[in-house]
Amino acid sequence: MKEVLAIIPARGGSKGIKRKNLVLVAGKPLVVHSIEHALGSRRVSRVLVSTEDEEIAAVARAAGAEVPFLRPHLLAGDEVLDLPVFEHVLQTLAQQERYTPDLVLHLRPTVPRRKPEWIDDAIDLLAKSGRADSLRSVSKPAQHPYRVFRIGADGFLDPVMKHEHPTPYLLRRQDQPAMYHYNCVIDVTRPATILQQKSMTGDRILPFILDPDEVIDIDTPRDLMVARFLLGEAP
Repeated sequence: MKEVLAIIPARGGSKGIKRKNLVLVAGKPLVVHSIEHALGSRRVSRVLVSTEDEEIAAVARAAGAEVPFLRPHLLAGDEVLDLPVFEHVLQTLAQQERYTPDLVLHLRPTVPRRKPEWIDDAIDLLAKSGRADSLRSVSKPAQHPYRVFRIGADGFLDPVMKHEHPTPYLLRRQDQPAMYHYNCVIDVTRPATILQQKSMTGDRILPFILDPDEVIDIDTPRDLMVARFLLGEAP
């Protein structure tokens, strides 16, 4: 068995939805859903929430997660990427506890529905791979990239995928190649990818394919409304 550390990054600030990680969805603060997903996994060894916010920390601890230290406020701004946050967690655990996991599970708190078997299968898939740097969950996009355009400087539509086909937007749906987008549900990464390659993914990323109808990711007030509906809340 691998030592798997689940990290749930949950800062106090947010732009689209105020205090988003504490907003109630299906009767629970949003961050609690991801904590429960991690705790329900048979493969996860530890569940840790990275936050600078005392209220989120208290909610996380009450839900069964570890918050052994607070994230520096410097790492809690809108512009801060995932990499320095995860470096901070791994480096602090190594310094304070001499703890280094075999794999790092990244669960974004914006996803209120995950099946524990998804997490277990994703962890197993990366653990069995001798070459992959990381794994990311993906789904088929709602709109195929072959039908996506830019508007050029001349004001005309310019097909983004014209390097693949001269008129990609004219292909029948059944003739379009399978493509996938990152759906933010599950990431699994090797610590060496984060600490040595200085990357959340590395160059060799395994796909973990999910049905797009199963994916809920909350970013906007509209997403929140849809999520509440899909999870059975009364309007």
